[in-house]
Amino acid sequence: MTTPEAEAAPAHTKARRVASALLQLWFAPMLLGLPFAHQSKIRIAADVRRWATATNNSHATTLSLIASYPEFRTLYCYRLRRGGLAAAVVGAISKVLYPGERTLHLACSDIGGGLFIQHGFATVVAARKVGENCWINQQVTIGFDRPGARPILGDNVSVHAGAKVLGDITIGNGARVGANAVVLEDVPPGYTAVGIPARLLPPKSQRTL
Repeated sequence: MTTPEAEAAPAHTKARRVASALLQLWFAPMLLGLPFAHQSKIRIAADVRRWATATNNSHATTLSLIASYPEFRTLYCYRLRRGGLAAAVVGAISKVLYPGERTLHLACSDIGGGLFIQHGFATVVAARKVGENCWINQQVTIGFDRPGARPILGDNVSVHAGAKVLGDITIGNGARVGANAVVLEDVPPGYTAVGIPARLLPPKSQRTL
């Protein structure tokens, strides 16, 4: 004998699937720019793979991520605007018709593939360069401390909630910036920056008690 709760579960699952399909249909026009984004296709594919892993969704597609995550829409439009003229036109229109995270600003001329943005609220990325497979959280500021002086982030860098990374500095490959840290100096590869102002912790394998 089945309970009312058990009978309701399949109906709830079906409703969610229908809602997801309708949502993806609504956002499907954003894919029109993808065939023309010749200069960005590889990085978009890397973004999709990274988001699929980070969200624990092996079935994620470009469209399902666009429909599910405002932060991904912002990143996708950023890619389109740098993918070629036709893609840029679609990206500009999509940004208006299908807004992403309105308080997420990607003002960086070179962002490597595989960038994952968790939440992304009130986040500004104005680095000179962001490497491959980086991770950036909400309320993060990466940018200037004076005109023309802004950071470079290496590959596999993570910057956690509320952190500030400012000035003409380099965050090395695999480095981590802790929550609410204020980083004003270079961070060597593999190191972790914590505190205000940030102090540097070596990789765990190099730490002593």
